[in-house]
Amino acid sequence: MTRPDSATTDSQRDLGGIDWILECSGCSRAGDPEGLPTVCPDCGQPWLVRYPERRHPLDAREPGEAPPGSSRKRPTPHGMWRHQRFLPVAPNEAPITLGEGNTPLLDLPRTARDLGLGQVWLKDESLNPTGSFKARGLAMAVTRAVAAGAERFVIPTAGNAGVALAAYAARAACQATVFAPTSTPRTILAQIEGFGGELRLIEGHIGDCGRAARELSAQTGAFDVSTLREPYRIEGKKTLGLEIAEQLGWTLPDAIVYPAGGGTGLIGMWLAFQQLLAAGWVTGKPPRLFAVQSAGCAPVVRAVEAAADQCEPWAEPWTIASGLRVPNPLGGRLMLRAIRETGGGAVAVSDEELAEQARIGSRREGVDLSPEGGATLAGAARLRARGSLAPDDRVVLFNTGAGWLYR
Repeated sequence: MTRPDSATTDSQRDLGGIDWILECSGCSRAGDPEGLPTVCPDCGQPWLVRYPERRHPLDAREPGEAPPGSSRKRPTPHGMWRHQRFLPVAPNEAPITLGEGNTPLLDLPRTARDLGLGQVWLKDESLNPTGSFKARGLAMAVTRAVAAGAERFVIPTAGNAGVALAAYAARAACQATVFAPTSTPRTILAQIEGFGGELRLIEGHIGDCGRAARELSAQTGAFDVSTLREPYRIEGKKTLGLEIAEQLGWTLPDAIVYPAGGGTGLIGMWLAFQQLLAAGWVTGKPPRLFAVQSAGCAPVVRAVEAAADQCEPWAEPWTIASGLRVPNPLGGRLMLRAIRETGGGAVAVSDEELAEQARIGSRREGVDLSPEGGATLAGAARLRARGSLAPDDRVVLFNTGAGWLYR
C-alpha cells in the first residue's frame, strides 16, 4: 500500500534509536517494543512502556529545535508531540498527526465558588481534531503500528475512539473497521463514516463490540487497537498529565477528577506524573486521582468501595454518557492502583445529575460539555460534599469530548 509522504517517511521506516522497552503491568515480564505487541502472553495484562536509558534534562532543547546560529532542518513538533522526550518516538520520526493536543486549561472561578473549592480548572479536550481526547491515544497508536507495518486497523468503540481511529487511519492511508453499539449517538456514527471508517453496528455494549473486533483481527490480521490491548494509546493519553503540569508552570494540582470508562487517561496521567517527578521536572506529591462513573455502569466505583484490586464485570450497563459505558475495563487493575497510590477515590453519579451539570456548566462557563464532562462536574460536587475535596484544593476537571457529538 502506498501512503502519502505526510503520513509515512523514510525516517519512520528506518527508526533506529529505540530506547524504550515494554513491561507487563501484571507479571513484570519484559516485552519487545518493536512489531505489533498486544497483551502479555503469560498473564493477559496490558503492557506499559518504560524508558530505562532515557534522560529528561530540564535545560534540554525541545525536540527539533535548531542550535543557536544554525539553520532549522525540520519544524519543531507541535501539539502533544512537543513532549517527544517523554514519548515512544524515535529520533527523526515523523508522527501521524492532525494537530492533537495542547488543549486549553481553563480557569473556572465561578465553578470553584459554586463547588466551594480553592481553584478549579477545566482541561477541555473537545478542541482536539476529532472532538475528543481519543485523538491523543489513537495518534500515538497508529503512529507506532504503521511504523511496524500495519495497514488495517479494527476497534470497538462507545463512540469517540471510533471517530479518532477512522480519522487517523485515513491520515495514514490505512483501512479502519469500527464496531459500535447500535445505541451510539447518530452524530458520532456519521463522523466515523465521514472519515471513511467501515462501520459495523452491534446489538449490545462495548464488550460485545470488543469480542467482534478480536474475531475480525484473528480472521483478517487487522491490528486491534482496543483500549490497552496495545501499549501505545496510553502513551498518547499520558500527554494529558504532561500538559497539565506545563500549563500550571511545572507545578501539580492537588486533585484531578476524571470521567473513567476504559481508564487510559487516568492511568496515563498517573504514569506522566511519576515520570515528571522522577526526572525532577516537578516536585511534591502527585495529584489525588478521582474516577467518576455513571451509576448505570460503575465497576471501578464498586471495586474501590470494596477495597478490591480488580473490577468485576457490570451486568446490563447503561448510561447516556456513552464513554462511561465500559462494563469490564481491561485496565481496571491499573486504575485501582493509580487511585490507591495517589490517595484518590471514585464516585458514581446518576444520568440525571450528569446531564443537568452538563447543561449548567455549559451555560455558566461557555464550554460545550459532553455528558462525560457533566459527570465530572457532578462528581466533583459529590466529592466536595463528602469531604474528599477540601475548601483550599486546586482541582483539575475534565471535559473529554464535545457535547455536539451527542446531539
